[in-house]
Amino acid sequence: MRAPRVGVLALQGDTREHLAALRAAGAEASTVRRRSELDAVDGLVIPGGESTAMSHLLLDFDLLEPLRARLADGLPAYGACAGMILLASEILDAGADGRAALPLGGIDMTVRRNAFGRQVDSFEGDIPFEGLDSNVRAVFIRAPWVERVGDDVQVLARAAGHIVAVRQGAVLATAFHPEVTGDHRVHQLFVDMVNGRGDPAAT
Repeated sequence: MRAPRVGVLALQGDTREHLAALRAAGAEASTVRRRSELDAVDGLVIPGGESTAMSHLLLDFDLLEPLRARLADGLPAYGACAGMILLASEILDAGADGRAALPLGGIDMTVRRNAFGRQVDSFEGDIPFEGLDSNVRAVFIRAPWVERVGDDVQVLARAAGHIVAVRQGAVLATAFHPEVTGDHRVHQLFVDMVNGRGDPAAT
């Protein structure tokens, strides 16, 4: 079996760490900035950054509707922090009209931006993650949380009583940044999902 081709959306945010984590998990990882690059990948990571800026860069690069279409067609995707926000079906505190974060609708969930507070309120801690054999080190930076999930959405982790990791089918999202910790298990889970081995019933 060939290594899956997994792209990292590289319009804004921390791409390098995700590329390294994906390669450590056995993927052929590359950046995605163009429609042709999006069309060529088997899965996509949407990194952290600023969700409003990322939304409008997707528009500027003519990627918003193609990405929505690929997600609707079953493209495996993983979103971290701002990526979680964009993968939601509904975004609370999305921003002012004209510069609001634009949901991609990859997961049936309602996400609140910057729910844990501002940059100075960033924190980290060890939390249980469904399906992993030990806690993950979760780094929260201006992090969102999930306020509502649909019936088909699996909750994978909580922090301070709030949902911070979810999965629906082939789409995974975390409010935290596993790419900065050196623990590649979340990325390995996603690569397994791209390969079709990450059974939701087993996670």
